[in-house]
Amino acid sequence: MLRVEDLLRPEAYPHRPPKVELRQTHISWVFLAGELVYKVKKPVDFGFLDFTTLEKRRHFCEREVALNRRLCPEIYLGVVPVVETEKGLAFEAEGPVVDWAVKMRRMPEEGMMGRLIAEGRLRPEHIDLLVRKLVPFFREAETGPEVNRYGALETVRFNVEENFAQTRDFVGRALSRRRYAYIVSWSRRFLEEAADLFERRIREGFIRDGHGDLYSANVCYDDLREVYVFDCIEFNERFRCGDVAQDLAFMAMDLDFHGLPGLSRRFIEGYVELSGDRELYEILDFYKCYRAYVRGKIGCFTWADAGVPEGEREKALAAARRYFDLAYLYAGGRPLLLVIFGLSGTGKSALSRALSQRLLAAYYNSDVVRKELAGLSPREHRFEPFESGLYAPEMTERTYEELLRRAERELSAGRDVILDATYRSRRHREAVLALARRLGVPVLFVLCETPEEVVRERLAQRARQQGEPSDGRWEIYLAQKARFEPPEEIPSENLLRLSTLKPPEILAEEVEKYLEGSLEKDRK
Repeated sequence: MLRVEDLLRPEAYPHRPPKVELRQTHISWVFLAGELVYKVKKPVDFGFLDFTTLEKRRHFCEREVALNRRLCPEIYLGVVPVVETEKGLAFEAEGPVVDWAVKMRRMPEEGMMGRLIAEGRLRPEHIDLLVRKLVPFFREAETGPEVNRYGALETVRFNVEENFAQTRDFVGRALSRRRYAYIVSWSRRFLEEAADLFERRIREGFIRDGHGDLYSANVCYDDLREVYVFDCIEFNERFRCGDVAQDLAFMAMDLDFHGLPGLSRRFIEGYVELSGDRELYEILDFYKCYRAYVRGKIGCFTWADAGVPEGEREKALAAARRYFDLAYLYAGGRPLLLVIFGLSGTGKSALSRALSQRLLAAYYNSDVVRKELAGLSPREHRFEPFESGLYAPEMTERTYEELLRRAERELSAGRDVILDATYRSRRHREAVLALARRLGVPVLFVLCETPEEVVRERLAQRARQQGEPSDGRWEIYLAQKARFEPPEEIPSENLLRLSTLKPPEILAEEVEKYLEGSLEKDRK
């Protein structure tokens, strides 16, 4: 194994930088040495790449330089040896060669596209400059029979199915079973129905030896004078070669992921305008779905790696879920709005929590939201008379408005949402229906019902529990019941009446099956 500590010494470099910084990926050590960067490949074998021998690492260093010089020749300076000297390992010195490195000119940190996005500095002019760089690149990139096979239907299908197989173990943690099944079904149907499109893309010359990893982490700007597109995939032709739409979709998806849909559209529209590839739109969402799914898969792998710090693992899982949400939207899926409602003690919250775990949905409980608005801890009880104090009508209005606001935010991001509240007023339920119509999302109201003797027992147990956010009591139940307006305004296809005598996990499974049988038709 490489003695990394040797290469953190400034004297290990011919230009003697003032200091050396180390950054790592799962496949490389990257040494930032002043104005230069030295990148050494780790001796790893992941199946899709094999850097286990010195000869292979030298070969792939040379491939990396040759391939990346297509887009930024001024950055990739060459391949240099790592040698053993009397004072330790060093770059470009005299002695036995122990490894090889890619030598690069260091790019400006402040110009990295990811940093521009994070700081809100990415402008339309940056997108236009990138488009002008990519159009001639793809036009001149290698094509022909050897490259074309990577855009063939059977290869694309293999790539897609590989993703699904590699993420099966993460279903239920990173994406719900329902969304996984939807994306799989949609992708397979697209491949079956678009066979002619894939053949036509080959005939018309759109399969190229491209980049393979075209997103914001691998783009850097020197103000608006130049744009560097670097770090293409050198270790696997199947990941690098394919329809130009695959690379373009990656960048467009990445901009969507970072909340920049306007720049995403500008990127694609600009490319189509300059290249003339108007057929790109027919295949764009398929490849955006594919690319988002790949990023979700990578996030899952990071989350499952016990060697990664816990904080980074949880961030990776959260990002994976967002990528899978995007993939679902690109596949034509629409987020679902679920309203679990009914009187106090009927099991709304237990069912809602179980459903949120099954669906990986955003979950908002009216008791928690109400107390947040009042500046209280969710666990702080306020046993007040009906419709007074914390539960006065004006506070209830604020609570239901906030539930709608949060639901709209989550639905707009592609997440399923569960609202857990009494919703005894027809007016509040109609507001939910109006939101669903405006956003074009399916909505299901689940009315929880249970015998009164069970309700009374549940409320008594709840009052003794620590940390329970609800302030419901038997007298509150009776007052709610007297004022509960029957849900006659809800269309029958959007209303499920549910007896909640069974355990919440079983009820959640029943609701999920109901969704698959009724609302899935509306999603397709």
